[in-house]
Amino acid sequence: MLRNVGSNWALILVTLATTYLLTPFVFHTLGREGYGTWTLITAMTGYISLLTLGVPAACVRYLAQDVAERNTRRMNETIGSCAGLYLGCGLIACAIGAGFLFWFLSYPIPAELRAEAPFAFAVMTVTVASSFFGLLPEGILFAHHDFVRRNLVRICGVLLRLGLTVTLLMLDASLVFMALVQFVALTFDFTVSWILIKRRYPEVRLSLSNFRMERVRQIFSFSAYVLLLSAGVRLSFDSDALVIGAFQGVASIPPYVVANSLIVHLIDFVIAIAAVVAPMTTKLHAERRTDVLRAMFLKWSTVATAISVVSGLCLMVLGPRFIALWVDPTFERPSGVVLEVLVASCFIFLPIRGVAVPVLMGLGKPKIPALAFIAAGVLNLGLSILLVKPLGLLGVAIGTAIPNVLFSVYILHVACRELGIPVGQAFWYVVPRSAIGGLPILGLLLWCRLVLDVSSIAGIIATCAAAVIAFGIIWITFVYRDDPYVDVKAYLTRMRGWSRA
Repeated sequence: MLRNVGSNWALILVTLATTYLLTPFVFHTLGREGYGTWTLITAMTGYISLLTLGVPAACVRYLAQDVAERNTRRMNETIGSCAGLYLGCGLIACAIGAGFLFWFLSYPIPAELRAEAPFAFAVMTVTVASSFFGLLPEGILFAHHDFVRRNLVRICGVLLRLGLTVTLLMLDASLVFMALVQFVALTFDFTVSWILIKRRYPEVRLSLSNFRMERVRQIFSFSAYVLLLSAGVRLSFDSDALVIGAFQGVASIPPYVVANSLIVHLIDFVIAIAAVVAPMTTKLHAERRTDVLRAMFLKWSTVATAISVVSGLCLMVLGPRFIALWVDPTFERPSGVVLEVLVASCFIFLPIRGVAVPVLMGLGKPKIPALAFIAAGVLNLGLSILLVKPLGLLGVAIGTAIPNVLFSVYILHVACRELGIPVGQAFWYVVPRSAIGGLPILGLLLWCRLVLDVSSIAGIIATCAAAVIAFGIIWITFVYRDDPYVDVKAYLTRMRGWSRA
């Protein structure tokens, strides 16, 4: 399991490095208003992705069950049924995207962009609609626990996107080119992934003749709640740009989006755990290995908390200065305030999103997290609209942070109840040592910022690296000392074996 999660983390690190290179390049190439308009396009077309209706998560869950039971016929019926659903949803998405175009044009798009912006929006709509079917190979590979090869393909896709974006924008700073890059990267990802599936899993058959209505009904019984969860995620993290654009104009979007992008990447880093936890939960639950499932929940909750602590402290202390050096000096204050508020909520939100939610999904109980997430998303939208005028970007950040904390507290209680773990036991296992272990890291970061006055990208990277090293030492010698679920010596021995190999 650690190998699969590690491959997910490798993908995210490559994505982060690519984002680090692309964000300032795209911002300065397109300009402040051009970058804000592109963010608006991706936020709106992102809502079209909700038309997947939660099928991807249901696909992974039922395929993982079919693979665990070695039921090839049932597996191919699931694949054929999901393929039919994806094609239908893609056609509907194109139609809805045409309607969204009028919504997009109602925003105050700068005059110099009003000619090309609709074409870029149309290309992104087609890309999002096509991505539905493009999700099928990923579901098949995840169900076979083939995360490493899948992530290698995705890493190649990220690097392709980087090269195409830089090349095309140097030729012409066009929103249309930005959209075309996304479509080409999607095509590459699907083609290579499907070739990999055909070579490694010849028993897999992609045919609409395997479409079964009874399988579709079963998928929808699970995916309807996943849809609500996805809608909640969109409301929580993608609606902010829409609110800011409507009340403060597209030029005010970039400072918020830059700070929020760091949070989204941090969430992705933790969700890398979720991508493995969900199918593993399904497998352990099907095998009735409840004790192993409880141990996995506690162990990976601690790992997610560890990632949240070290990453969150680095972002809170050094994040604002990093943004100023990374994108633009004028972003340090507005983006820094947003970043600090969002990170504070992530200390509790990330472990829940990364472990508790996928455990409930893997147990086949998506209803409660889905309804809780949609409630959090609606509350987020309402608070952001209410606070954006008096508090500006800070108000939008507060409107996002409060619902995330409330959601996390509730889901922790539900997950512990389903697993038969007292909430107090989970809390005392994860939180106290993690909090104490984070204090030296906080002291080191503050010393570097206030005393050494770190003021360069290299200095920030060196400081964060020192914090991670100190964090690792503290976690091994204190947090994980005598841990009943984590054998540190065994992991270190295994890592030495991998390094030698």
